[in-house]
Amino acid sequence: MNKTFIIAEAGVNHNGNLATAENLIDAAAKAGADAVKFQTFYTENLCSKTAPKADYQNKYTRKDETQFQMLKKLELDKKAHLQLMAYADKKNIQFLSSPFDLRSIDLLDALGMNLFKIPSGEITNLPYLEKIGTLGKQVVLSTGMADLDEIQFAIETLEKSGMKLDDISLLHCCTQYPASMEEVNLLAMQTMARRFPTVRIGYSDHTVGIEVAIAAVALGARIIEKHFTLDRRMPGPDHEASLEPDELKGMVCAIRHIELALGDGIKQPSPAEIKNKTIVRKSIVASKNIKKGEKFSQLNITIKRPGTGISPVEWYTVLGKRAKRNFKAEDLISL
Repeated sequence: MNKTFIIAEAGVNHNGNLATAENLIDAAAKAGADAVKFQTFYTENLCSKTAPKADYQNKYTRKDETQFQMLKKLELDKKAHLQLMAYADKKNIQFLSSPFDLRSIDLLDALGMNLFKIPSGEITNLPYLEKIGTLGKQVVLSTGMADLDEIQFAIETLEKSGMKLDDISLLHCCTQYPASMEEVNLLAMQTMARRFPTVRIGYSDHTVGIEVAIAAVALGARIIEKHFTLDRRMPGPDHEASLEPDELKGMVCAIRHIELALGDGIKQPSPAEIKNKTIVRKSIVASKNIKKGEKFSQLNITIKRPGTGISPVEWYTVLGKRAKRNFKAEDLISL
């Protein structure tokens, strides 16, 4: 990856409507994202019928609805996946989806998906990780709610199951929707990079706004994932913590600018600076008329622009030397 890989996370913001899902693909492609990601699950395999909802889910969905009932309405079947994959291909954007159960892994593998995004909640799911590891695909693993030892466990499980370390990427993440600035702990991304130097490191952002994702790129993130929606006012669990299309486009544009600004890390003059160097730097010049044979002293020479003459670095070399010709005030000094 020579640039930041930007994943526009549509997730379940389609609200179970395929036309809305296609509009999300349109928005992600228009924004310039590299991939658009959905979520694949069979509700019966994902959660029990009595599983409670998170506080943020209760806030933005019906309180008399269970997590099972909420998720059931958001499932995408095989036919829907095929339709959305074809539509993403038509729009020239990579289709991705996070599987949330073993059957969903099989579905996405059968459909030919080459990059698997493992959601944070599955980082301790041993059978799930083992199954992913056998596929020989690239993996992006979110690490929300995890500590370093749990991340180590997940990496080792994937590796023991057949994965190459080169095919694993890690995303720092705070699993809260939206995440507060105080809980982001963005520097933990660099801690992960030091602990796991052989894998790519990125950031999955759940904050409001785009500045934290941009900061993550400046700190070295090679992958950025960000939830987006067509309209934050839509009903559903994730809309409130998502960007709207214009904001997503602004984030992508800002990240591309940051990539250019980061450069190669070599401290040397840029081509534009080289052209400006003689204009901005200074030379040793005569501060008054100087006759041939007269000694250069602090009384008759000074330092002024342009920088086309003797550099001020040579100030003490010039002092005490005798003029080999006449100089008028403000002439560049030569020896």
